[in-house]
Order: sequence, then C-alpha cells, then structure tokens
Amino acid sequence: MEVATGAGRPKPDVPLVALSGACVHFGAVRALDGVSLTVSPGECVGLMGHNGAGKSTAVNVINGGLTPTDGQVHYGHEDGRKGTGAARARACGIRSVFQELSLCPNLSVLENLRVPHRDLTGFGWRKSAAGRIAGALDEIFPGHRIEPGMIVGDLTLAERQMVEIAAGFAGGPTPPRLVILDEPTSSLDASIARQLLEHVRRFCAKGGAVIFISHMLGEVFEVASRIDVMKDGKIIASRPASEFTQQGLIDAMGHVANEKAAARAAVESSQRIGEEVLKTPEGLSARKGEIVGLAGLAGHGQAEALARFFMSRSGKLTRVKDPEAAFVAGDRGRDGVMPLWSILRNLTLTHLPSLTRRGLVDRIAEQALGADWKKRIGIRTDNLGNLILSLSGGNQQKVLFARALASSAPIVVMDDPMRGVDVGTKQEAYDMIRTEAASGRTFLWYSTETDEVCQCDRVFVFRNGQISAELTGDGITEENILAASFQMQGAGA
Repeated sequence: MEVATGAGRPKPDVPLVALSGACVHFGAVRALDGVSLTVSPGECVGLMGHNGAGKSTAVNVINGGLTPTDGQVHYGHEDGRKGTGAARARACGIRSVFQELSLCPNLSVLENLRVPHRDLTGFGWRKSAAGRIAGALDEIFPGHRIEPGMIVGDLTLAERQMVEIAAGFAGGPTPPRLVILDEPTSSLDASIARQLLEHVRRFCAKGGAVIFISHMLGEVFEVASRIDVMKDGKIIASRPASEFTQQGLIDAMGHVANEKAAARAAVESSQRIGEEVLKTPEGLSARKGEIVGLAGLAGHGQAEALARFFMSRSGKLTRVKDPEAAFVAGDRGRDGVMPLWSILRNLTLTHLPSLTRRGLVDRIAEQALGADWKKRIGIRTDNLGNLILSLSGGNQQKVLFARALASSAPIVVMDDPMRGVDVGTKQEAYDMIRTEAASGRTFLWYSTETDEVCQCDRVFVFRNGQISAELTGDGITEENILAASFQMQGAGA
C-alpha cells in the first residue's frame, strides 16, 4: 500500500515553487498581472479571491499547465536542483485537484489513476493501482465505501470528488510534495470535509505543502498557515493566517455583494407562504413562496429526491413554454453546461420557446436577456459570445443559476447550486432567492453547506434515502441537522 506522507522533509528554506513577476495575457485580458509568490515545505497557503480574480490561472502556471507571458516560475527539487516546465513540475511532485473533476466516467477508479500516474504500466499494473488508490482513500477518508474496481460513472458526485482528491495525494515513484486543492470540499458533507482538513494538516506537518483554494472561509482558517489574496490578477495581500480575521479577509478581497441587500427587510414567512404546491412520495412537501431545504450527509438520497420530482414536472411538450419547474445543477459538468456552446446560449437554453418568433429565435431579445442577467448576477466576461468553458467554475455556476431564475417556472429545484461561488456572489444569490420567494416562487434547495440550509423556512433531513427529521423555525440549527443525520427520528420530529 502506497500512501504519500510529505516526501522526505526537504529543506524548509528551499521553496517548492517560486513565481517571480508572472504574467499571463489572453489578448487584452490580463488574467495574471505580475504575481510573485513562493511555497515552501510545511506550508499550507490559502489562495483567496472572488471568481475571476486569477486563482485558476495562477494554479495553472504553478503546475506547468500554462507558460507565463512574462516573468518566471521555478521549481525546487529535493536535491537542490531547479528547473521550469510541466515535466519539471511533475518531477518535483506537484499535483493538482481541480474543482472541475477530470475523471473519465466510463473507466474504473483504478483505471483513472493510471492517467496521472504514468508509471502504472506493464504486467500487474492493475494490482499496483488498486493498492495505491485504496491506500490513499483509507488514509484520507476512513470508512469510505469506494472500491478500486467501481466504475466512476456509478459513483455519487461526492465519491468522485473523494477519488480525485485521493489520486492527488496517492504515493508512487514521485510522491506528492505540493498538492493544489481547488474547492476540494464543494461536494462533500461536513463529516467528510473534516476528514480531508485533518489529512491536510497531517500532510503539511510531515513536510508536504498545500495550496488551498476555497470560498468556505472557516476551512481556510482551519488549515492555512498563510493567506494570499488575489484581485484582478494580482496578489494584493499576503500574510500569516493568524493576522487575518474573517471580516478582514472579506474586506481584502473586496465586496461584490449588493451592500443594500443586508439591510433589506425580509418578508415575514407567515405573510409570504401560501398553499401547498408539491408533495412527493418520500414525504417532501412545499408551499407557494416557501424556501425548503434538503440536508443530511451527502449521498443519502437528497439529490435523487430532487431529480425524481423535477422529472415528474418536466419533459412534456405542453410544458415547454410554461415550465412547472426549473433546475440548477450541482454537477455542472454532467448535468449543467453545454461545453461547446457560448455563454449566452447556455444561459438562454431553456428560454428558447419564449424567444422564438415564427420559428426563428429573436436574437435581439436573446441578447437583451443575456445582458440583463449578466449584470444582475455578475457574470465576469467581456463577451457573452465566448465559450462557456472560458469562464471560471464559479462563473459557470452563475450562468446556470441565471438560466433557472430567468424562467417563468413557479418552482426552482437547486442541487447544491453555490458550489465554488464566492462569498459576495452567494450573498447576492441569497437575496435574489428571498426576493423571488416573496413574489410567490417556491424553492427546493439541497446544499452541503449548513449555513445555507439554515436560511430556509423549512428543512427536511435525509438519512439512508428517507426523511429522518423535519425542522422549522428556531429548530433549524446545525446541531439538530447533525443529530438527525446520524440518528433516525420520526418524520416531523
């Protein structure tokens, strides 16, 4: 069994990677504008910034995926040698785990490991791969139920993220020395995320290093020894994590949320909520204008319940122009974006029937709809005609969110819709949800973040595919949600 432990404690004064004045330009766009940073053994660097700040570009320069337009990037080898390029990055044990999962769904877990671990060749490679990935999964996520021979497409989103993380930390001839984690807990529930954070601390304590990118500020403060803040392609602040407060970090990143939103008085739920508009066989129900949360440990039936309800209210020709439900995907790569289409076409996809005049799409109306929602939800792009994959993961999620809210559907089904979305944009989205609910729209909202679930009017906690508790009002607390997640109670408890 091969499990990485931070690889040999290289000298802490020799940086694993050093960027000096690194710039990356895409035409007139300065994605990276003179970034200088170093990462040394034993460090966990929290890389923070709103969507589009340049974090992903910086990561791709560090792992050798992008060559800087200007400036330099150097890697420090264990024996003191230095070098540049993607090959040198791999040789120095730099691994990346991206928010947009890169696993091949038609291959097994162990077969997927062979893609990044190029030494897995020849007779007996399957046995070696199975031992390597199983060892990493056992080390990071004790109690997991993932077998090396399982087909990735059959795994839940959380399990796929666990596999990708395990592959990043798995040992081999060149063990990991610097692991880049981009929104690693975005699909994990609280207990599994806790296991990962504990492993990050152990890994760094043994001489490894981690670059940790997350919009969950509490997690960053738990593991980061230093925090670097990016804005508009530059690092605008870099100091020990202990010298930041959460509010100070938000201030450093810069506010993008509507300042008036926090002061806006919420409509009393008793005035807003009307008659019952849905009820499912599982016992899930919602009323007009109600925000209903689905909670519990990931993989316990929440997403399946949402999918069953959505499919029961969609797919019929009579509902094309007047849909009964809209959907915001959590797994945007599988269920959300059309990767070969533009941002605009992805945003307006479900609105084509209402934009059609005499069999032709009214392009002027389509452009107006896209421009309106680009402004309202803050999609960071200069041109809606660009491919959807030109956006950061968080901005892609904004497009899916806009697609649903721009529809006329009275019910919006949301499957963990805030994955990878920055703090400011989340606040804007929460305000939009409350505003839409005040006008009579109903929301079914599954989230892996307890803070989001606690904003709902009513919460159904799932365990083993069943509703273990129904919480309302002051009963919607993290403690009650966790208690119901681990111990079956009667529905309505």
